[in-house]
Amino acid sequence: MTLRPEKVSMKERILETADRLFYLRGIRAVGVDTIAAEVGISKRTLYNHFPSKDELIAAYLEGRFNKAPASDKPPIEQILGTFDRLERGFASKGFRGCPFVNAVAELGSEDKSVKKIAIAFKESRRLWFRDLLLKLDVPDPEGLATQLTLLVDGSIAQDLVRDDPSMARAAKQAARVLLRNAGVGAGGRDRRIRPGAAKKRSSSRQTRRTRDV
Repeated sequence: MTLRPEKVSMKERILETADRLFYLRGIRAVGVDTIAAEVGISKRTLYNHFPSKDELIAAYLEGRFNKAPASDKPPIEQILGTFDRLERGFASKGFRGCPFVNAVAELGSEDKSVKKIAIAFKESRRLWFRDLLLKLDVPDPEGLATQLTLLVDGSIAQDLVRDDPSMARAAKQAARVLLRNAGVGAGGRDRRIRPGAAKKRSSSRQTRRTRDV
């Protein structure tokens, strides 16, 4: 027997439509009239579920506030995997950048609630990086988490300008360098490089070259 899918509520239908239109066309460009018409309801019905456009915008952004799924993968794989997901997102036809940055660019100076939600999302990503870095025992997890977050946002901006998904790959390579400089072996395994180990290897190589000469 085939199970029937659960009926989507009117509120969900409105929010799904707003999500699609706000993200693809822009928040300013899409009015509640357009959303109501797309759903096939009156504006009054829409306002019964969302009393104002501001509340609909807040619900749209909160719906985009997705936390990274729990994973058993090693921390370094999770960190670098972020950029693989970005590259796949960049390659999709519907990619229009970060919805939170877009919202702040459109409404940030006018709507403090939008900016608050955007900051909360960006900080949640930074803290996700930080928590993984704490497991790797890096010297400055707070600072490195901020740098990784900047790589994410920078690659998004570059892709929007260039329409080039490889910007995520370039950001991933930069992330490898940051991790390596923090003492983390970024070759796919979570291993800390002992302080002075790189110097010893370099010194050893130099000694061998000197002996060869």
